[in-house]
Amino acid sequence: MTKRIGIDDTQLAEALLSAIEDHILPLTRKGVAAGNKIFGAAVLRKSDGSVVLAETNNETENPIWHGETHLIKRYHEKRAGGSDELPPPGELIFLTTHEPCTMCLSAITWAGFDNFFDFFTHEDSRDSFAIPHDLKILKEVFTLDPGGYQRRNDYWNARSVADVISSADEDRQAELIARAEAIRAEYDRLSAAYQDSKAGSSIPLR
Repeated sequence: MTKRIGIDDTQLAEALLSAIEDHILPLTRKGVAAGNKIFGAAVLRKSDGSVVLAETNNETENPIWHGETHLIKRYHEKRAGGSDELPPPGELIFLTTHEPCTMCLSAITWAGFDNFFDFFTHEDSRDSFAIPHDLKILKEVFTLDPGGYQRRNDYWNARSVADVISSADEDRQAELIARAEAIRAEYDRLSAAYQDSKAGSSIPLR
């Protein structure tokens, strides 16, 4: 069942930032300490923006456990275990800290989510975090330049968190932007920690 998001962009921006601050980042700090990349994801209820589940990159266990695919794996494990706290994909917002790679774009599609929201772009991953693989795969495999895929299509609509913030109430934007900048600063710190430790990693695409 597919539902419309039931909160406005001010409430949505608040919910997305809180999901990163309170749910994804604590997991990612532990993940980076264990040698994983900085990417994470969460699913939130469309009805009120509350977080249902969050995860982070776990490539040290399996190289395909990116933040998004690891979240989808854990989501279905919990649903298969009989959890009645996990709504179907059509009732959920899919949040990614970084614009999804080609594998994760496909995973989101196959898993039945009709949306995703990203905080950082592919260009941020390449330029700010020294992880160029998303854009390189898009170019080498699919011959697509940055931004070459359709962010609105028959399967899902994608928006950036920055776009949501820009559509929030004007009297809240300064606060929301400040929170976003603090999140960026924390990811800069985590990125430096990952880059310092990745030389000895067994992850194929470091």
